[in-house]
Amino acid sequence: MELRQLEYFVAVAEERSFTRAAERVRISQSGVSAQIRRLERELGAELFDRSARAATLTVAGEAALGHARAALAAAGAVGQAVGEVTGLITGRLTVGMVIGCTVTPLFDALAAFHAAHPGVELSMIEDNSDRLVEAVRDGTVDLALIGTATATHEGLETLTIISERLVAAVPPGHPLAKGRAVTTLRDLSEHPIVCMPPGTGLRTLFDEVCAARGLRPVISLEASAADAIADLTVRGLGVAVLSESMAARYRDRLTTLLVDDVEAPALLSLVWRNANSPAVREMLRRGRRAFAGDRAVSR
Repeated sequence: MELRQLEYFVAVAEERSFTRAAERVRISQSGVSAQIRRLERELGAELFDRSARAATLTVAGEAALGHARAALAAAGAVGQAVGEVTGLITGRLTVGMVIGCTVTPLFDALAAFHAAHPGVELSMIEDNSDRLVEAVRDGTVDLALIGTATATHEGLETLTIISERLVAAVPPGHPLAKGRAVTTLRDLSEHPIVCMPPGTGLRTLFDEVCAARGLRPVISLEASAADAIADLTVRGLGVAVLSESMAARYRDRLTTLLVDDVEAPALLSLVWRNANSPAVREMLRRGRRAFAGDRAVSR
């Protein structure tokens, strides 16, 4: 019995699919199937019911799953203990990043981490903030950079990177911009809105403050990238809802108005669950350093 067989077994059990498990462990589906068959022969029992569309555990599989997870955790702990003594960090680190970001400090931190610890297999995924939070909670992602409306997330540790006010951005000559540098949420809500989709921090904040005031603005268009929101707004298709640093990039084309009666900030935060992981600790250390020295973030 080999650790990789247990790893593939746990992956199939958690993904409920040989195909998705193969993608997760980064080998062919046939390779996963062959190793699971070999493990089943060694144990003398089938671990999965393959008659259904999804790969479901048999009674024997259910009995084996907890022990397989414990064996993998114990093997990881051995490597962690040795790594902490020798200063060598190995294994995998999966970093999440909210869709629509161009985050130079995060990329700098990843590059510095990789140069210092080439033995760690790095991977990155993009998703909306809500799904990234859940991925960190369930261990699929080790560390994630998210846009959020709240400074804390249950079961996770959080480091706020940027805290900014909401702004509206409009083309020159728009009625909201005439002789003003600020607007109110009610005035803003009387116009079609162009903003990020649900699941992103900015949209969550905007929806929450509107609901608190009984406002129901018309979301005419949604886009995950700030560049797309700005381009749509320049063409007169609505009023953009952005954060201060995001809107600053488009000051040559759009007029920015502070939403004066919304004091709750939009946040950009790092979230993680397992602070005992040497790789996560080291990535956090480098992330703090990178963000402290460079605030050039576009979301």
